[in-house]
This record gives sequence, C-alpha cells and structure tokens, in this order.
Amino acid sequence: MTDDVYWVLRLDINDGQDEAFEALTPEMVEATLKEPGAKNYEWHRNGSSVHIFERYASNADAGLHLQNFGTNFAQKFFTILTATGFDVYGPAKGPVRDGLANSGAQFFGQVGGFDR
Repeated sequence: MTDDVYWVLRLDINDGQDEAFEALTPEMVEATLKEPGAKNYEWHRNGSSVHIFERYASNADAGLHLQNFGTNFAQKFFTILTATGFDVYGPAKGPVRDGLANSGAQFFGQVGGFDR
C-alpha cells in the first residue's frame, strides 16, 4: 500500500482558449515542479480534450498543491478549461478530500497492488 494521493482530471479546452491554454500549461508545470511532494504532474492533450495526471507523496503534499492552485491558478484555469471527470486514488482525507469532493471527484481506495 502507498500513502500517495493521485488523480486524473479530465477537461475540455473552452472555445477560443487555445492560446491561453498553451500559456497556462508551462506556468503551472513550473510552479508544481517546485513543490517537494509532487511526484508526477503530466498534461496530455488530444484535440480539445486534456487529461492531467497528478501524484503526490502524501495527503499533506496534495493539500499544499491544492492551496497553491487555489491561490495562483484556479480562476484562470477554470476560465480556460471545463472539467468533464475527476477520479482520485489513495488515502485522500480531511480538507483535501472535502475540497476535491466539492469539485465532483470520485474516490477510489486502494485494495491491492504495489508501488515501487
């Protein structure tokens, strides 16, 4: 079992927001790279569909990321993108779980497997 909290956020780029999306992506990647508990932060695109895979070493690290996101990027992010799905894995709890639940996340607890 792992203490990692991770998720896949599925989004669509809003009409007319391609240029803003292209500017936002590296800005957010650079900011998240500075977070010590961020293990993976990957953006993937197919047309106007975007998937973001994020993995944090602990619930506390995920919480730090969510605070930084809320303070620095949330308003711009949700002007450019519309969420279409949000799946969360691992032991998200407390304010992290509550905050993600308010975003429509579905939660999946680990029932087996391993982390190397």
